[in-house]
This record gives sequence, structure tokens and C-alpha cells, in this order.
Amino acid sequence: MSDPESRREALVEVYNQASACERCPLSETRNRVVFGAGNADADLMFVGEAPGAEEDRQGLPFVGRAGAFLTELLEGIGLKREDVFIANVLKCRPPGNRDPQPEEIDSCRPYLEQQVDLIQPRVIGTLGNFATKLLTAKPTGITKVRGTPQEQLIGGRHLYLLPLFHPAAGLRTPRVAEQLREDFRLIPDLLEQPLPEPEPLVADREVEPDQMGLFGR
Repeated sequence: MSDPESRREALVEVYNQASACERCPLSETRNRVVFGAGNADADLMFVGEAPGAEEDRQGLPFVGRAGAFLTELLEGIGLKREDVFIANVLKCRPPGNRDPQPEEIDSCRPYLEQQVDLIQPRVIGTLGNFATKLLTAKPTGITKVRGTPQEQLIGGRHLYLLPLFHPAAGLRTPRVAEQLREDFRLIPDLLEQPLPEPEPLVADREVEPDQMGLFGR
């Protein structure tokens, strides 16, 4: 599905499904599902951890202080919030902002993969440990991999993934805030790179089985 309008309509369908989701117990404690927001045809997508209290109230991602810092970081590289798409690993707020649980991550993962498949970003910035570990499928913490672009296959799409500290960590620690600004400066060049090519299968090797208004232009 390559037509932007068709992909946008399909994304709205996924949003409608997520809005009524009862796949995990978070559906019993949320106020609103926070599906994600931004440009449904964005080249750059960000994935955070989970909604906080204000996001749960408004139904929009990154609307608190961390969101304001994310906006500032984008402006520092010549981009605006409406140029990108922002989502989270979890679509519902965990009570008391506790860490996401494995079953909650598993329940929400199909929504995120469908978002990636339909938005078709060239670059995904993972914000913090949970998003980075989920989308890299590795246990390595954010401190060791931050600022190092990776080639990944996510939601059926080969793209670049850039692990980043969560903006909330930058609010707490000035050194982290500076590292975030430094890592964000990698994004413009990364967006200009050709998309990574799928790795060719090696011969003679056995292969193992294996709300419309939210989405701008």
C-alpha cells in the first residue's frame, strides 16, 4: 500500500481499533488511549515509552515538559512537531507511571508495527530504554547504544533506527540534555541516506522458520 491517502485511511482504522482496545488490564485504568500524533507520511518517527498523566488526560503523546523539550530538540535541527510522527511503546498509561510490563508490551506491539508499516518512516528515533530494547530486539541499555544508528527491519520495513535518551532524562540531567542535542544533529544526514537494503540470503544456508485530526498531511 504505497498511496499516502490509502495508508492514512488504514492508519485511522488502526487508531479506531486501538481506541477500543481491551487486550490488557491497562484498558481498565486509562482515561484515553494515546495512539500517537503527527504527520502520517513522515520520514521521521519517534517512539517513547508510555503516556503520562497529562497524555492520558488529553489523548496525545508528549504534551508535558518532556514533550516541550522534544519540540525544542526538533527545532534545533530545523524540524517541527507536525513534520514527524510521535508514538509510544504503550498506548495506555501504566498506573502511577510504573514501568511497562512484558504482557502489556506484547499486547501493544502489533499497533506499533502497523504504525511503522503504514507511515513508512525512513528513520525511527527510540526515546529511552524500553523503546530501544523493543525495537532493536536486544537487551543492551540505552547508555551503550545512544547516538549510534542501526539498520533494522520493523513492521516489514527496512529503515534506520537511532537510539536516543528519553527527553525526560534530559530534563533531570544537563549532561544528558547536551548528549540529546548532539545525537539529534545526526538526524538530518540520516534522513538523506538511501534506505538500507535487505540482506541477501546466503546460498546453501538453511533459513530458520521463523481521530482523523491526529494525522496531519
